[in-house]
Formats: sequence, C-alpha cells, structure tokens
Amino acid sequence: MIQIVHNSRCLKSRQCLSLIENTGKKFEVIKYLVNPLSVSQLTEIISKLGIQPIDLVRKKEKTWIEKFKNKTLSTHELIEIMVNNPILIERPIVINGNKAVVARPIENALGII
Repeated sequence: MIQIVHNSRCLKSRQCLSLIENTGKKFEVIKYLVNPLSVSQLTEIISKLGIQPIDLVRKKEKTWIEKFKNKTLSTHELIEIMVNNPILIERPIVINGNKAVVARPIENALGII
C-alpha cells in the first residue's frame, strides 16, 4: 500500500496527496506532525530513501537554524532530533513497499505510485 508522510499545511504535500488520490489506488496518510514517527519508523524510511539522515532535514527551518546548525551530530542524534522536532522532516515522503522518495518536486512520486 502507498503511504504519504504528509503535512496538510504544506502546499507541495497537499498537491502530492491529490496526485495519489487521483490514481485510485489504496493509500495511507501519515500525519507525522500529529502522530510523530518513532526512531525505528524514521530509520526505516531513511533506509528506503537511500539517503543520509542529514539529507532529510529541512535546514531552513527556524528550529534547525537556532538549535542545531553548525553542530556535529551523529546519525542517531539526527534521527532523534527529527523524531523530537518533526517539523524538521522534509516532506512529502511517498512510500511504496521497499521504495520511498521525497516528492519535491511532486513528480518524483510518479515512479513509485
């Protein structure tokens, strides 16, 4: 089943959700700001994305700039930071089986949905 890690306040996330809805396929919306991801869930998503945790961080967010920018952080620390500050997670993320993409631009999702 397709999953979307979704922030309803984000235009790109809403556009991606609409794209998925229009496929007619079954999907699940993960509202990560309402129900934060666990360390294991985020670790699994990062693995499916095939990226390093730092590549999933929204580095222009005020929280990142004020609290974490220019710090040397381990992989585990970065994941903990994103779990505890979910606004820092880049979105939307589309997951389908063992594959995932950050759908920015939303066309990135077309290859896995």
